[in-house]
Amino acid sequence: MRAISAANQAALAARVLVARDFLWIVARNRSTNAPEAVGFWSDVGDVSAQVRSPDTGQVENRAFYGSGTLIAISDIPLVANITVQTVTIDLSQLDELVEQAARLYDLRQAKVEIFRGLFNPDTRQMVAPAECRFAGFVDGAPITTPSEGEAGSVRLECRSHTQEMTRSNPDTRSHASQILRSPGDDFFADAGTVGEWEVFWGRKNGKLT
Repeated sequence: MRAISAANQAALAARVLVARDFLWIVARNRSTNAPEAVGFWSDVGDVSAQVRSPDTGQVENRAFYGSGTLIAISDIPLVANITVQTVTIDLSQLDELVEQAARLYDLRQAKVEIFRGLFNPDTRQMVAPAECRFAGFVDGAPITTPSEGEAGSVRLECRSHTQEMTRSNPDTRSHASQILRSPGDDFFADAGTVGEWEVFWGRKNGKLT
């Protein structure tokens, strides 16, 4: 069962909410290698909105840019398991900030967070900080350059954080690898030759198995 704030619960019960999505991307600056963050949301104008960080659980104020920059987000499965979720995000190719994020920054494995904010249409204010619905990484960012009369787009193909659980450990069982973690640890000092050792047991001898 998904937990929501008391303010959101009360507004939902009163049926007075309008939903908006917020996208937060942290990519790498190709020149300085420093992280660069940029936010977009699914409405017009630029806003400063409160979101609840999926990393710390704390409420943060972040700047989000609108005016049609965030075109569409695919359905986000809300599941209670560790399966890897895939989400696609379509952004406007005409917006300068989108162009900057897609072409000037390195989006490979860039951090992606998607939030859902619920607004009261009478006050035009969020009833509570936007909650995170997806956290993961950019797995691909194809840019479609259109022909005359056609529509182009920037599409982010994202995978959830649970993909990290599917990665294998490239480390090896060796002395060189072990001392990188602990310089004085000689546990694997003989790992490369122990398979050739011969041990005598009574009248028989042979290699270790």
